[in-house]
Amino acid sequence: MKQPIRLTLCSLFILFLTVACSNSEDTGNKNNKESTELPVANEPDNANIITLSEAMAEGIKTEALQLTGLADKIQVPSHIKVNEQQLIRVGANVTGRIVEVNVELGDSVDAGTALAKLSSPELTKAQLEYLRAHSMTVLNERAAKRAKLLLDADVIGAAELQRREAELQVSRAELSAAEDQLRLLGVYKNAVNDLVKRGQILPSVGISSPKSGTIIERKVVAGQVVQPSDRLFKVADLSTVWAVGDVPEHIAGNVMAGQHVEIQVPALGNIILDALIIYVSDTVNPQTRTVMVRTVVENQDRKLKPGMLASMRILETPQEQLVLPESAIVRELNKDYVYLDKGNYTYLRIPVELGPEIGNLRPVISGLSVGQHIVIDGAFHIDSERKLERKE
Repeated sequence: MKQPIRLTLCSLFILFLTVACSNSEDTGNKNNKESTELPVANEPDNANIITLSEAMAEGIKTEALQLTGLADKIQVPSHIKVNEQQLIRVGANVTGRIVEVNVELGDSVDAGTALAKLSSPELTKAQLEYLRAHSMTVLNERAAKRAKLLLDADVIGAAELQRREAELQVSRAELSAAEDQLRLLGVYKNAVNDLVKRGQILPSVGISSPKSGTIIERKVVAGQVVQPSDRLFKVADLSTVWAVGDVPEHIAGNVMAGQHVEIQVPALGNIILDALIIYVSDTVNPQTRTVMVRTVVENQDRKLKPGMLASMRILETPQEQLVLPESAIVRELNKDYVYLDKGNYTYLRIPVELGPEIGNLRPVISGLSVGQHIVIDGAFHIDSERKLERKE
């Protein structure tokens, strides 16, 4: 009976030791786990939060985020072109030979200035027809006056007076038609009056400019035979010019008439010209896959020359969005961060996603909301202090 009792006591003692060792091991593992996990949980907060002294925070400026109207700029190549609404193409009104050229390229001319002189058989024929019609009109006027006097004296009948008045009416119509023909050929009223007074055929007629401007093209020399279809001169008013740009088709939908544009001409240095889009083409250029846009630019001092290269920046319609100045942004490992003001000179670094720069501002895509107080000046100083604190 004594041996079983001993075995039972030994078994209980061994069981007690096993349980005690197991509890001690679990307690040790638990303590080790807590000691390693707690610092890891607190590390992100400690790494992104910094508290400055009052003296160090004196130069820090914060601002509450608000929605701002921001407009992007589309930059497209362009060039200066003659304003075609102020362009005149001058040619001959009749086939003939040029006997004199009076202007050179670049000359300024007034309306009515004779650019060249033309001699033509057709012109001679038209002058003869006018002189003939004029003479017949004078004769018929006199005949009608005599017929009226004879009718009053009861020498002729009323029918004779009516016949002579009808002949006068026809001759006057023929004279008017002959004068219109001379005008079409470039013989104007003063020259027609001289033709009647002197009775001499004009050897040549002037090719005149219908409006004032500058000669920008001349394609004629003395002795050249020309026809009405030939383009002899171009006269342009260069007080305004066109700036023509080519917008890529994938962004052409954002461009419309009435938008403001900034135009810079490299040949003129850093001068920025302001203009409005007056026309957007309805078709796409199949070679360049671009849409043509056109503006009118003032050119009173004549510094803009047709053919000059230019750069056109088209201002898009402003859109309300959150924006940050460049001074508020710090970068680390190719990521953008800003500092949020938590009060009591404490600042929290938070990551943000930003869009491309637009006029020294970066639109906020994600990471911030309206009303948050962000450090806009001194962010780099705060970030430097945070890095020093982490090293210590």
